[in-house]
Amino acid sequence: MSLKHLKYPLNNGNFMPAIGLGTWLIKGEENMLNAIDIALEAGYRLFDTATMYNNEVELGKAIKTLLPKHGLTRKDVFITTKLYPSDHGEKAFEAIKTSLKRLNCEYIDLYLIHWPGAYGVSSRSKENSTLRDLSWQQMVKAVNLGMVKNIGVSNYTVGHLQELLSNHHGIKPVVNQVEWHPFWHQKELYNYCKKERIQLQAYQSLGGEKNNELLGNKVVKNVAEKLGKNPGQVLLRWSIQQNVAVIPKSKTKERIFGNMELDFPIPDDLMATLNTMNQTKYDWDPETIL
Repeated sequence: MSLKHLKYPLNNGNFMPAIGLGTWLIKGEENMLNAIDIALEAGYRLFDTATMYNNEVELGKAIKTLLPKHGLTRKDVFITTKLYPSDHGEKAFEAIKTSLKRLNCEYIDLYLIHWPGAYGVSSRSKENSTLRDLSWQQMVKAVNLGMVKNIGVSNYTVGHLQELLSNHHGIKPVVNQVEWHPFWHQKELYNYCKKERIQLQAYQSLGGEKNNELLGNKVVKNVAEKLGKNPGQVLLRWSIQQNVAVIPKSKTKERIFGNMELDFPIPDDLMATLNTMNQTKYDWDPETIL
């Protein structure tokens, strides 16, 4: 099966594309329209945004404008957005309604809690746990009303997931979107999500923003050279080969197309080499959140 057709089963019977286009830092209608146009042409069907990215309106307009051009309908694409950390608690339901309005669509395919903590609340306060639970209740309500198809979380640790699964109000999380690349991958989290049938989805697969540490790493470049691929393709394939979904962000045609060309195996010995690299985290650390 070609990667562009690969979908991962979710624990509620639905399916999610294995690769999507991340839209973080894609700003402005023209830039968004161009990126989505190229991505649809390349075969992408999942598009990831968040209230925090401040581009839901642009993404919604681009998808609505471009679907007819590519012979597609709304049901052919999968849209993900996320709860802003300031909207935790009872405000989460209104936040979902606002995202729906901004995206200008009838439903959201996947809605995630973006961060286990609430802005304005101390990271070590138990109030975070209370607010997370209230947010989840509002998300369950949105599913039951048909506003959202699937719900999940982002940046959740094993502890956060255990807490949620102990009282999920009738709907378990289907996805946990986390930082995941050869410099930062947590075996305990991987095994727990696999056991609980929670699909891991990687962000920052290519490393930190505006630095070349991972893409320019000698080990990664050596593996890429041996396979006749570029470092970005190796990093994305490394995740896919572990059944971890990816959402690389790009605006250029060459990279958007190249990031979809992952129909090659990484041999076991090279996978082992990538798995034993030094650990470096680029983004926020959820371990700090009670």
